[in-house]
Amino acid sequence: MTPVELLQSMIATESFSRNEGAVAEIVQQYLESNGVECNRLLYNVWCVNKYYDSSKPTLLLNSHIDTVKPNNDWTRNPFEATIEDGILYGLGSNDAGGCVVSLVQTFINFNNRSDLAFNLVLAVTAEEEISGENGIVAVVPALPHIDCAIVGEPTEMQLAIAEKGLMVLRCTAQGKSGHAARNEGVNAIDIAMQDIQWFHSYKFDRTSDYLGDVKMTVTIINAGTQHNVVPDRCDFTVDVRTTDAYTNEETLAIITNNIRSTVADVSRRLEPSRIERSHPLALAATTIGMNPYGSPTLSDQALLRVPSVKIGPGSSSRSHTANEFIYVHEIEHGIARYCELLECFNTILKEKNETLG
Repeated sequence: MTPVELLQSMIATESFSRNEGAVAEIVQQYLESNGVECNRLLYNVWCVNKYYDSSKPTLLLNSHIDTVKPNNDWTRNPFEATIEDGILYGLGSNDAGGCVVSLVQTFINFNNRSDLAFNLVLAVTAEEEISGENGIVAVVPALPHIDCAIVGEPTEMQLAIAEKGLMVLRCTAQGKSGHAARNEGVNAIDIAMQDIQWFHSYKFDRTSDYLGDVKMTVTIINAGTQHNVVPDRCDFTVDVRTTDAYTNEETLAIITNNIRSTVADVSRRLEPSRIERSHPLALAATTIGMNPYGSPTLSDQALLRVPSVKIGPGSSSRSHTANEFIYVHEIEHGIARYCELLECFNTILKEKNETLG
């Protein structure tokens, strides 16, 4: 079976978030048929290279096997992995099946290498699309110590050197009910409107070099029970895309100090990330001509607490779209570029060790 055929098998098997078991089995069988010893945890598959040495730094290769559900605009069978004119169609082909099979093949190519200055760990994981607890979060404690990571997401094989984080804020403006015909009560909508205007116009002092400004968008509003009652409560939701200029906790503190509404149900676990360009992994990527940029989209990078880059075949613009596809040559190119990146990373680490020695 080739990497493209592996991807076709994956596409043909339903793998919605929390239902990835069958595809995990397909990936595990492919790895084992290529001489790789695998481990399973829930719907996650992970492997360690043959010549693992705890005295060496460890690089994690990670991508996800879950998909979103197909939207109503699909005109093809989302589970029929057809190739037409060099284009492979199917749900999850671009996000992130192409990355998965490219990283799997890269791991296979390097598994038996005894000359590496680093260890290699592969983790093919679940629940990325929902930032779930049973995906990368569950797997990392079972892995050997990880020093840095490549996260496979469609970036056209360019270097996402930074990625925005996410907080979803549930805000409540509290007023006092009264009759709308009289000058009674305190309208919670009025309070909420002032806060919403603040979210719309506030500009944070610090701007990220790669990610720009923190972006705050009010996306849901709910208030009132009937036309003649002044509402005593207005609930609204804010989507906050954070940058490496602030931690999520710092961003939240600024928000709560500037609005009258209360903020509840905040998750701060999806942190923004950034790797220094001088880090050997980022340096290797730029050395082979990968262009660095900041990514506005979220991935499992947000749940990793080690320096990481996001690189993969395919285009982010095709993710979650009807008739999702990836070019076959993108997979071939992805494998070649991942391998080139690891070779350069190996060279840089060896030179660094020689210099330090």
